Amino acid sequence: MTGTGLRRVFFALFPPPEVAEHLIALGHNLAGPGGGRMMRLPALHLTLAFVGSVSSTQIDELIAVGERVKASTFDLCLDRLGFWPCGGVLWAGCRELPYAERRLFELLRDKLQGAGFAVDQQPHVPHVTLARRVRCAALPRLATPLGWHVNEFSLIESHLHHAGARYQTLATFQLDAFPRDTSSEPVGLI
Repeated sequence: MTGTGLRRVFFALFPPPEVAEHLIALGHNLAGPGGGRMMRLPALHLTLAFVGSVSSTQIDELIAVGERVKASTFDLCLDRLGFWPCGGVLWAGCRELPYAERRLFELLRDKLQGAGFAVDQQPHVPHVTLARRVRCAALPRLATPLGWHVNEFSLIESHLHHAGARYQTLATFQLDAFPRDTSSEPVGLI
């Protein structure tokens, strides 16, 4: 909690331990020689919606929002490396976004807006940050895609420290295991 009594929160997906370990190794291999700040294993996540600073009362509202999101489980494949020069962010992401992940993002955004929370209107670029403050000239292709079956998402509180953020799970929400008919839905490329 910050000195103002506000809490910094977001909704996210967390990779299973074996995928997270591969991502840590990938980050060290790519960014290690150029320096930068590597992400710690428990910090690896894919942000669905950054909410920002909220009061303790709003935490209960956000949990209620998460409970109202009804979406399907899906397989996520990280098969692309990226780099954002601003901040020197090295990341792994998806070439093709699964329909169910896009749908989860859209449902969550709509429920947040409906509950009166401000939501970033930037295009959703699903990614897992591997390192920050990296100097990067060129990236290789990701030879072996990393994937996992996503069956839940979480509301997370971020505690900022000089060594980086520490995350606390406030609530976890299960996704539906039954498949939905998505044959008529387009899947966008990123």
